[in-house]
Amino acid sequence: MYKETLSSGIIIVPMQQEHAEQLEALQRIVFPNLAEEELLHADQYKKHVELFPEGQFVALDGDKVIAATSSIRYHFNLNDNEHHTFFEIMGGGWFTTHEPNGEWLYGMDVSVHPDYRSKGIARALYRARQYTCKQLGLKGQMTVGMLNGYAAVSDQMNIDEYYKKVKNHELFDPTVSVQEKVGFEIVGLMKDYLNDPTCGNAGAVIVLDAGKAI
Repeated sequence: MYKETLSSGIIIVPMQQEHAEQLEALQRIVFPNLAEEELLHADQYKKHVELFPEGQFVALDGDKVIAATSSIRYHFNLNDNEHHTFFEIMGGGWFTTHEPNGEWLYGMDVSVHPDYRSKGIARALYRARQYTCKQLGLKGQMTVGMLNGYAAVSDQMNIDEYYKKVKNHELFDPTVSVQEKVGFEIVGLMKDYLNDPTCGNAGAVIVLDAGKAI
């Protein structure tokens, strides 16, 4: 079983069904502006573990769930970023979109409790996902990173302009620019992806090759 112990004592391990209630509570803390139907709930987490256990990880401080990541396998064409919404891609939260033979690991979310940020936990979760990619022979990870810095400048530019500035490293986005530092590459813009004004309802399509070390 995968396990990484960080210098802080936090451990990264595969998600279990008994973590479900804590995971739902964590969602509400980390994503306060997400629409209710886009939040993940306890029963759904239990289903994720049943469907694709290799793609779900938690970070624990003792018995307390303080961070997590969820993912599915997915057929993704780098040259054709076919539009979809977050609600659609996560199968309404049930991950019925999981493709057992998909060649990419599609990250649904990475959530870290505010009290535990800037401790390398998110990077460790990405590392766990990278382990899954290598174990299953996948091409790598992909996801749509929320452009959370847009709200601060939305009165100055539209989301297309903001995206270009982030991609060209003219602006630093608190989510996507950090994901770039992990090793992800920005390959596209997905507008009308979710219902969150913080990111202008949009996200950046990002990919991480399975061969990259984190």
